[in-house]
Amino acid sequence: MSSDIAIRIEGLSKSYRLNSQSGGNNRNLREAFLYRLKHPLQRGTSEDFWSLKNIDLEIKRGEVVGIIGRNGAGKSTLLKVLSRITEPTAGRIELHGRVGALLEVGTGFHPELSGRENIFLNGAILGMGRSEIKKEFDAIVEFAGVDKFLDTPVKRYSSGMYVRLAFAVAAHLNPEILIIDEVLAVGDAEFQKKCLGKMQEVAAGGRTVLFVSHNLLAVSQLCTSACLLAGGGLAASGTTLDVLQRYRSSREHSNHLWENPRANSPSEWPVVIETSCRQAGDIEGDFDCELPIDICVRYQSGCVGKRIYFGIWLKDDSGNLVLTSANAPGMSIEPDLFYDHELPQGVYECVCTIPAMLLNQGSYSVTVVMGEPPFRSRERLEDIIAFRMADREPRKDAPLNWQGIVRPILDWKTIRTSDISDGI
Repeated sequence: MSSDIAIRIEGLSKSYRLNSQSGGNNRNLREAFLYRLKHPLQRGTSEDFWSLKNIDLEIKRGEVVGIIGRNGAGKSTLLKVLSRITEPTAGRIELHGRVGALLEVGTGFHPELSGRENIFLNGAILGMGRSEIKKEFDAIVEFAGVDKFLDTPVKRYSSGMYVRLAFAVAAHLNPEILIIDEVLAVGDAEFQKKCLGKMQEVAAGGRTVLFVSHNLLAVSQLCTSACLLAGGGLAASGTTLDVLQRYRSSREHSNHLWENPRANSPSEWPVVIETSCRQAGDIEGDFDCELPIDICVRYQSGCVGKRIYFGIWLKDDSGNLVLTSANAPGMSIEPDLFYDHELPQGVYECVCTIPAMLLNQGSYSVTVVMGEPPFRSRERLEDIIAFRMADREPRKDAPLNWQGIVRPILDWKTIRTSDISDGI
């Protein structure tokens, strides 16, 4: 075995069993329990969902590898398997070195313990002695900026505070392999910049970094190589430039409709059934810059009493965030009747309209966010639909190639303030 290999993956596959009860899926837990009591001999149906399919990959020591792909491609599942959070269904992995991981918010910390206690707990899990952890303690606290809350249970932290501390712990406790999921999206822009700088520092020290992100610009700046996942399989691997070009090429074919393969799985929270983008009722072809676009989210609520909000993130072809919006009162022209209201059981459609002449020509992707009001995110469906904007016909008195990501028609007026003979 080559001594420069940090991670070896052979024939890796992971499946999840999706169960559904007979007699309908739109039940809460109480109704499902009563149904089983009344029908003890009736079995539910189940099917296997393969999140990863036969992946072979080798990653060398000191590499910074970007893992990219559409939502549902298997990126987060791959990181969970590598972090030993979940076991593979088939195949094998070899990890040479201690692993530090920052996955979704809530992973890795004990909610009842304080920030201070969790720092030492995570260090112990990595096999570090107390004296080793103490050497890095002050740097962790300073980086995270949570010194005032160090002795507070982390269950009382905001999502931003939690991520700051979790990243600081993962990066400063000197793992040989650092695994980072897209949870950096929770932090503000300044903290994201600090995180990217720290990952570059870790990589410069000869350690291995795996970085899942939908921010293609960050991937291109940070990563020495990249892997593209699609449908649970490894679609491409190689230099960052080559893999990003492959991914962008695949997104040129607009994907205006996304259907959730797990829509029928029982859930205590509303489940997104499908998401689509339409223009004048049509979901095919390029969209015209001169017409509005509807982003439509169909979802089902199987439990009475849930209060939710929906939001979207719109990104350009390089992964730059163009705009965010939500159906909250301060972000919607008209009040959404179902925002922060208890939902009766049923199927709903939430529609966000992007006005005409706002987006410039180019490719865009849509991320859908669902959560509890005001803005506590519970689910984020990354880049699940994509579309292209184009001018159907040249506009009179307008440039053929407008600069910028957006190109709204603004209000311009010129008034004559005086005659030149009156002086300036």
